[in-house]
Amino acid sequence: MDVTLKRVYEPAADDDGFRVLVDRLWPRGVSKERARLDLWLKEVAPSPELRQRWHHDPEHWDNYAEEYRNELQSNPAVPGFRELLEAQSKSTLLYGAADPERNHARVLLEVLSTIAG
Repeated sequence: MDVTLKRVYEPAADDDGFRVLVDRLWPRGVSKERARLDLWLKEVAPSPELRQRWHHDPEHWDNYAEEYRNELQSNPAVPGFRELLEAQSKSTLLYGAADPERNHARVLLEVLSTIAG
């Protein structure tokens, strides 16, 4: 499974492969044409309750990431999403968060990588 992460605000590139937006909300100021998505999969994003509780507070990152991992473990969309990614030669998970290290897409990729394929 060849999957990378990229901010949706960065320009699309031909080598991104299958482009999937994994945010629940559409990113501000990004047109659908500019996003060049193959899929918008809101179902694998953090729940609205978790997202609102966290508010991108770095002090709560570890708790947020753990709660999101727990959500993903019981999320019925995750196994099918992994299978879809496995069928692609290259995929890019797109996210809107400003922090490239502390964002839900990084946690999602970690979880997807640990599921037996």
